[in-house]
Amino acid sequence: MNLWEEYHLATSIHDALQTLATAPGSARVIAGGTDLLLDLQQGRHAPVHSLVDIILIPELSCLEVRKPGIFIGAAIPLQRITASSIIYEHARALQEACGLIGGPQIRNTATLGGNVAHALPAADGTIALLALNAGAEVVDLKHTHVMELQELFLGPGRSALHPQNELLIGFHLPLAGDSDGSAFRRIMRPQGVAIAILNMGVWLRRADDIISDVRIAVGPGGPKPFRAKKTEDFLRGRKMDDAGITRAMDILISEASLRTSRHRATSDYRRHVAKVLLEDTLKTAWERSHQE
Repeated sequence: MNLWEEYHLATSIHDALQTLATAPGSARVIAGGTDLLLDLQQGRHAPVHSLVDIILIPELSCLEVRKPGIFIGAAIPLQRITASSIIYEHARALQEACGLIGGPQIRNTATLGGNVAHALPAADGTIALLALNAGAEVVDLKHTHVMELQELFLGPGRSALHPQNELLIGFHLPLAGDSDGSAFRRIMRPQGVAIAILNMGVWLRRADDIISDVRIAVGPGGPKPFRAKKTEDFLRGRKMDDAGITRAMDILISEASLRTSRHRATSDYRRHVAKVLLEDTLKTAWERSHQE
């Protein structure tokens, strides 16, 4: 059985959308293909009629400062993000997350847009973007709009994007201020299973010894990429001290759904790991924040 019938290398956004919309059967976007092709080969995705490759569309390969923020094209390989001085300065959590996905060959091919569009609740790039308050730019044949990242997800492996009507263009991130810091950490099985036992992204802003603002994303913390908003509310406005972190740990494991996974870890182990990750990631982000 053929896994697909037709392959189209799009040269523009309109070309890609038109091809998706007029395909005689099911059609899917492909960029790096490191998730989709494997799913097709292993039977986790039904065969499709058309693959529409977006890797050569110029707008999807931009990584630049677009005040008041940063734009990262959906078709940019992960390795380019990892090596970017812009990302290092303004989005360390994302740089660290992209640097942990797969090996060098995968990172030279896989794209950030693909990592997000696959809609897994523990996708490293997604968790980092969520902590960094990224917006997702989406286009159809009639208009373009920027939506909150969390609006992209319906459930495990289920994206809100219509596969033949909409295209993920890229991501908008705020520029980091002098008092901002971010970090990403994860725990993996030694065997190298692709999905983390648990990962975490943290962004914070400090005012002297106070956490004036904070965002914490956890994967998997539920059926969709998860923001630990109760933990954030507790930490916001508090001093950065061990007592506060200890209390935040308890709040985190009470609000996140840390279930047992037959292939990865028990819920008890994940609750233990969540505490370790929160302390490490929060303190690293704090150390990276500074005031001139």
